[in-house]
Amino acid sequence: MYYEDDDMLMLSGIQHYMYCPRQWALIHIEQQWDDNRLTAEGNLLHQNVDNPAYRQKNGGVITLRAVHIASHTLGLYGISDAIELIPSDTEENAITHPRYIGYWRPYPIEYKRGRRKPDERDEVQLAAQVICLEEMYGIHIPEAALFYNETRHREIVIIDGRLRQLTSELSEAMHKTFTSGITPKVKEQYKCGNCSLLDICAPEWTKKTSVSHYIKNFFDEETS
Repeated sequence: MYYEDDDMLMLSGIQHYMYCPRQWALIHIEQQWDDNRLTAEGNLLHQNVDNPAYRQKNGGVITLRAVHIASHTLGLYGISDAIELIPSDTEENAITHPRYIGYWRPYPIEYKRGRRKPDERDEVQLAAQVICLEEMYGIHIPEAALFYNETRHREIVIIDGRLRQLTSELSEAMHKTFTSGITPKVKEQYKCGNCSLLDICAPEWTKKTSVSHYIKNFFDEETS
């Protein structure tokens, strides 16, 4: 599948889609958003990470911030938190950089608040970044990393065939949902309580009360 520029979706949305397709649709189709403590903490973390002018050198490794990336096969575009450039003795699976001499192997790192999730929403976002870089530079990246702010620990993620397939399937589902323009119906889950869109989504109201029932009750109250 090849997506034109006008059909590209935000890469960061893939984690929302895996967490809850309805949440993703409320944000990316209906353009609704609200912050809670968790999203505020995440925004604060990325304020300190997403500085495109920042170049960190640690020994021979150079860290680039806020790199724009895209994949037309996934139909996703976005900004990588950090990409480490690791020196390479060969041009195989390596890139060049206009500011630095030699060959470099890109190593994406995604920064997250909290700790590792019970599902793979962080991993698919990282895998999507890897696929973007592979497509842009014609290279293969076998692994990348997630850094969790709460544990201050880097988790190595192997970008294997299963994870790549899951990422591809999720991106395809995102495009189908976006093209339909229809927000998925509510499906109340244990994780709803942590969702920043809880009040907008209103899973309890939506599940228990139909629109026709609400309208009927409204007019009954008005005329009583």
